[in-house]
Amino acid sequence: MLKQSLQYKLLQKLSPQQIQLMKLIQLPTQAFEERLKQEIEENPALDTGKDDADAIDDDLSNEFDDTGNEKIEAEDINIDEYLSDDEIPNYKTQANNYSADDEEKNVPYASGTSFHQSLKNQLSTYSFNDEEFAIAEFLVGSIDDSGYIRRDILDLVDDLAFTENVFTTEEKVISILKKVVHTLDPIGVGARDLKECLIIQLKRKEKNKIRSLAIDILESAFDHFVKKHYKKLQEKFNISEDELKEVNKEISKLNPKPGSSYAGNNKIAEQIVPDFSIKLIDGELDLVLNSRNAPELHISREYNNMLKGYQEASVKSKSQKDAVFFIKQKLDSAKWFIDAIKQRQQTLLVTMNTIMHYQYEYFLTGDERKLKPMILKDIADKINMDVSTVSRVANSKYVSTPYGTKLIKEFFSESMKNDQGEDVSTKEIKKILETVILEENKKKPLTDEKLAAILKEKGYPIARRTVAKYREQLDLPVARLRKEI
Repeated sequence: MLKQSLQYKLLQKLSPQQIQLMKLIQLPTQAFEERLKQEIEENPALDTGKDDADAIDDDLSNEFDDTGNEKIEAEDINIDEYLSDDEIPNYKTQANNYSADDEEKNVPYASGTSFHQSLKNQLSTYSFNDEEFAIAEFLVGSIDDSGYIRRDILDLVDDLAFTENVFTTEEKVISILKKVVHTLDPIGVGARDLKECLIIQLKRKEKNKIRSLAIDILESAFDHFVKKHYKKLQEKFNISEDELKEVNKEISKLNPKPGSSYAGNNKIAEQIVPDFSIKLIDGELDLVLNSRNAPELHISREYNNMLKGYQEASVKSKSQKDAVFFIKQKLDSAKWFIDAIKQRQQTLLVTMNTIMHYQYEYFLTGDERKLKPMILKDIADKINMDVSTVSRVANSKYVSTPYGTKLIKEFFSESMKNDQGEDVSTKEIKKILETVILEENKKKPLTDEKLAAILKEKGYPIARRTVAKYREQLDLPVARLRKEI
């Protein structure tokens, strides 16, 4: 049976302009520049540079109905609304007044030979038959970016047969690995594990008593050395504590990842471009938005001239009318984009300025113990914006400070109660924990239980498992692995 009813719904919809703004806010500087280039390429009415900007009135949107269909005729378009004879000076069109000699912090990167290509080039200095060269080249191609061959030799033999049509044996592959690959630069490349990598490097050095002893220790007592069972090593090799210290010092000079140290590897060099800069001037903090986030955009003069030509024409053809509609759409799109850029700049500045003042003591001193507990909602409430907007700013933006370039989200942290019932930042506790570990007696490192007791004495009553969690987040090993001779 048919039934008729009335239903009320309350819906919240974002306009295309709001969506565009949200997407722009979350972009870091370099991605924002790419987006800017894309928009300029797609919209010929948008221009950048130091041309005079042409003012456009705000009342442009009423000429469309709700569906986006045009509801006016070409004759109804008020061309004067899109044109202005007033010339605006350059300095008024810029978001920030930067001088011509401002630093342009672009770091050039030189191209070079990749890590694997360098290894293959070195093979040309050896004398091979076709089979040996194929095996050596395959082994070099199997080396990862750290400089290791992680796969089993038997798997490599199978792959040589299936992919290179080279039928060989494990003994032949191991022979070429040791005689050829292990002699390539950087030293230690082609090792199958850390133990072999360190031994290869020691054997390539000029021999002496300490290096020979280091090789013996690595070959026959590698586990004891890694686990820092120094007493067992002294008993096993009948050596003094001073000799063991010299061995430890010699091994610590070696490179555990020979591939990653190669300057010409094929990894993409990443350059962080700060979105903001905070400077300490005469004891006061000064916040500046990166000029690359404040581009000079204006409506193309050529498009304005086309509108002028249409306005002055005595006879208007159908093609001219169609062109005016097209121009109007592009001008509206350009204006919306310019407005979105301005709103983005304002949102970034307001948010970062609030964060700066919230963490004022930290930015004055650089002491992480001065960081206050701060969550996204704290900033959102102060600037009357949504938490998601603050999150978009914090998660992908960097700020240059006198103490280094920081990711903004690093200033946010949860709070914990100290013994006086005051809220303190978890970052403050981590910094104190790190300081305690750095100052400990390395011959008798502090266990997590002892660290928890020390923090409790300092007024931070936290559990041992919390200490362990913070220690791991600080990338600090357990007490046994922090032990030194």
